[in-house]
Amino acid sequence: MYINDRLNELLETKNTDKYRITYKHHVIFWSIYFVFNTLRWGSVHDDLLYSFKTNLIGFPIHMALAYLNIYVLMPKFVYTRKYVTYALLVMLALFVTLFTKYNLTYYLVSTNVMPEGPEYTDSITLNYAVQMMLGELYVAAFVTCIKVTNDWLRENSKLHDLEKRQLTTELKFLRSQVSPHFFFNTLNNIYSLTLEKSNKAPEVILKLSELMRYLLYATRKRKQDLKSEIDCIQNYIDLERIRFNDSLEINIGVTGDLENKSIAPMLLVPLIENCFKHGASKNIGDMHINLDINVEQDFLYFKICNTIPANMENNKVATRGGGIGLSNVKKRLELGYRPEDYKLSIYEKEQMFHVDLELKV
Repeated sequence: MYINDRLNELLETKNTDKYRITYKHHVIFWSIYFVFNTLRWGSVHDDLLYSFKTNLIGFPIHMALAYLNIYVLMPKFVYTRKYVTYALLVMLALFVTLFTKYNLTYYLVSTNVMPEGPEYTDSITLNYAVQMMLGELYVAAFVTCIKVTNDWLRENSKLHDLEKRQLTTELKFLRSQVSPHFFFNTLNNIYSLTLEKSNKAPEVILKLSELMRYLLYATRKRKQDLKSEIDCIQNYIDLERIRFNDSLEINIGVTGDLENKSIAPMLLVPLIENCFKHGASKNIGDMHINLDINVEQDFLYFKICNTIPANMENNKVATRGGGIGLSNVKKRLELGYRPEDYKLSIYEKEQMFHVDLELKV
């Protein structure tokens, strides 16, 4: 169990890490962007060498502004809703990059700092300032969009993994609830037989051992063979037959192809158990339980009904569909199956309490 849980955790971590941006991604992104920009402006200026030099100067500035924005300014001011402060600092950063880029271009590359402009530009004009600042803002915004999108994907993946882990944990808890509840009632049966010094006690203990073997292995799996689940039901009913003797009449019908069909382990047993707990044990006189299990194509049609005890006060839990057993089944269906894959009906009809389940198997 520990190994399986650890493997699931590693798989979930791997799913989240696929959105992690590493140094390799940074290098690849900026390298591609540098080559693209160099070729683009080399074509505009008809001077590839000039474009290469200006981009060699410009890209460190692009990167500094972009990383300042996504790793410092946004976390400290945007995420804390200090929007005015953020806007002012961005404008200040743009002015700093403007003067830095102008001086580096003027003294290291060419005094004509804007050859694509309508006229010779060797000073910081309004047109030059607007063009350069918009260019820097464009690069910073582009990188920010990539970062925000990646962060959203990672957080969404983490949330999805967390929901899956919570569902898995809850399902394990619900499955673990079945075993103590089931054993408690069965041990009570054995206790009653030993008090009576019944010769049936060895047979009951043997069947109980078979049930224990099933529970030990079946509840570890997410799905179990339908045939194994029905065998477990048969063992449980046999135990109850011994307990109630002739006062209990049980009619069982199993039809259809059970091969290659699977079901959540111990899902049906609480429905059987409910009949005995809230029906047979509360009833005075003859008791009837009818069980019909039919498999057609990919669906299981499970129907069980039991006589409603004359004392309705004792039957409130059963008739309202409450109690540990039925509540457990409802919750496990909600967590383990899609809504379109099952239909559970609980109702009373002609002094009988009915539970009908249609389930994709």
